[in-house]
Amino acid sequence: MKKTLFLFFVMAAFKATAQDSIDNRIPFDGMDMTWQNGSDRRQATLLQTKYFTGSVMLDANYTYSFHNPIDNTVVGSTALARNNEIEVSCAALGGEFTYDNAHAKIMTQFGTRSIVVPRNDYSPYRGQYDLANMYRYISEAYAGYHFNVWYGINVDAGMFMSYIGLNSYYQVENWEYQASFTSDNTPWFFNGLRVQIFPTKKLKIEPWIINGWQSYGKFNTMPGFGANITWCPNENVKLLTNDYYGTDAAMIPGRKRFHSDNSLLVRYYKSKKQTGINQAAFSLTGDIGFENGGGVKAFNGDAATPSQYFLSAMVYNRVWFNKNRFAWTIGGGMMTNPGRYLVLYPTGDASPLPNPQDPTKTAGTHPFSANPGDKFSGWDCSTNFDWMPNQSLTVRLEYVHREASAPYFAGHGGVTSPTGYTTTSIPAGWAPDLVKTEDRVIFAVLFRL
Repeated sequence: MKKTLFLFFVMAAFKATAQDSIDNRIPFDGMDMTWQNGSDRRQATLLQTKYFTGSVMLDANYTYSFHNPIDNTVVGSTALARNNEIEVSCAALGGEFTYDNAHAKIMTQFGTRSIVVPRNDYSPYRGQYDLANMYRYISEAYAGYHFNVWYGINVDAGMFMSYIGLNSYYQVENWEYQASFTSDNTPWFFNGLRVQIFPTKKLKIEPWIINGWQSYGKFNTMPGFGANITWCPNENVKLLTNDYYGTDAAMIPGRKRFHSDNSLLVRYYKSKKQTGINQAAFSLTGDIGFENGGGVKAFNGDAATPSQYFLSAMVYNRVWFNKNRFAWTIGGGMMTNPGRYLVLYPTGDASPLPNPQDPTKTAGTHPFSANPGDKFSGWDCSTNFDWMPNQSLTVRLEYVHREASAPYFAGHGGVTSPTGYTTTSIPAGWAPDLVKTEDRVIFAVLFRL
């Protein structure tokens, strides 16, 4: 009897130990990922309890445009909205809830990004209810379940962040403030279902079924499909690919979109010394995409069926020094997008988007052309200097130069009216002042707890 009881307790202990080993498997555990572009740089989470991990973020900036637009409007950016004045770009509150294997995350967002980011989304014009206003103050909201298989499987439904373009939606995680064309013209969020599969400690496979390409609703009957694969062979290298397929042209279900986004991040130097240069890394991203059908062709188009594709790349290099409290980043990128189907459209009187009061007309009386066959290319470069006294605060000074093949950025006359105010009527002969180049200086204070 004693022998039987002893064997019973030994087997029970072995089973509990084995289950605990499975439960405690954490993907990428022990790897330092704080250096990566687009990742959380904090070493520890402070607002953490058994069931809740809180998050507080604030992004305030002042950007000076050398064109000094009279209406202070920034054109062609999802990070900035107002020139030559202090703005709160994002104030976010929320966190992640966990109970057993169930979890949910909610992050609110207030500030200019809640207007700037979803502004090119046509899907709220389909059907009833004001999706743009219902969702715009939420950056993340999803719930799901964690399965103890391999290194974990998460199944989540709701609104979650996009990884296409490498940069994080939250500026405190990025090496640069004004994203290059590759990131700024690709989606920041998805609405739908995702499954995160971690077959090994170093690999993530994540398929998506979503409403569409940064859209609150669906444009047509078919949803969007996509996937992310991330592999970190060690803590100094990260490889990832994001791929998407969907129908995102309103009322043109025959037009299909494909996009592939690919990045390599390498930390090529790390010192054990606290003085001098502590570490150095680079990130390289390349994108290729196209639309095909419904009157356009992916490549080699003609006058009757114009080409509609997206080619872009960006590269950044970052060096940390003085106990990682300071960092210097330099980089840039380029983009070509015939048909302009991913270009961030100008706002104000240059907006080609539907008028909320009459969706059959554009919002602006002088809309920026975005027809199939319209050419658009651009390039940018930037450099910045960061002061990071602790893991929660980043103070950044950045210089940015951008150029486009067509008049696009806000010139001194702005894009609103002759006075710069929306209350001033548009007289005959006036047009938005769009220019091909811009230079700006950005001062940002980024906080995360």
